[in-house]
Amino acid sequence: MVIIDVVGSLLVPDNDLGAAFTIALLPIAAGIAILRYRLYDIDRLINRTLVYGLLTASLGLGYAGAVLVLGQVFGGVGRDPPSWVAAGATLAVAALFQPARRRIQAVVVDRRFNRRKYDVHRTVEAFSARLRDEVDLDALLAELLAVADQTMQPTTTSLWLRQSAKPR
Repeated sequence: MVIIDVVGSLLVPDNDLGAAFTIALLPIAAGIAILRYRLYDIDRLINRTLVYGLLTASLGLGYAGAVLVLGQVFGGVGRDPPSWVAAGATLAVAALFQPARRRIQAVVVDRRFNRRKYDVHRTVEAFSARLRDEVDLDALLAELLAVADQTMQPTTTSLWLRQSAKPR
């Protein structure tokens, strides 16, 4: 980053143009770094950025709204709200952090950006529901192998069934 800034200021001496040149070189530098250091799993970083960005925005707005509303209700118009209002809003936001993070991750981000993982869960759930009703072992075997192939995409699949010692 510092190198890009120095090169930008040397090539374009005007500060405003140098800053613009530096900002223009940032995506190029990021692309070079991704290709050079094999950062192809950058989708995880983007996923986390989206989750925590949405989480910060929603919890921040919830906190501000709670403090404003409770301050008006219990403090009155034009007066300072009691200190317990801010403390209560802080505790409420802290208690909502993990459930809100899980909910945003599952509902907003995973369904939109991680379709394969979402589709795997749906496929396994559908297979589990069908598993309860299936009595034909050959059909169950074929469906189990199809679900394993669809969800995990292995190179080979096989299923070994143990012979029962006593016939029933």
